[in-house]
Amino acid sequence: ADRNPYSWNMDFYEYSDGSGYEGRFTKCGICVLMNELGLFDLTPAMCRLDYTMSEAGGATNFVRRYTIASGGSYCDCGYKKKI
Repeated sequence: ADRNPYSWNMDFYEYSDGSGYEGRFTKCGICVLMNELGLFDLTPAMCRLDYTMSEAGGATNFVRRYTIASGGSYCDCGYKKKI
């Protein structure tokens, strides 16, 4: 993401209980682009699509506490296996 302003910086974490994993994004290309376009207030609605995409896949539950678009210092994108 250092060369492409619309890319993402992410760290990967596996849950210690083996139930899934989390991607923790400290830079969001969508946030950068939407801010440049003057449409940043619409970005949280785009973040909601992460839940929809996980539901459509059917294998995981999407878990999130923070988004950069909502003022968080990072976006956490967690995927837990459905039991």
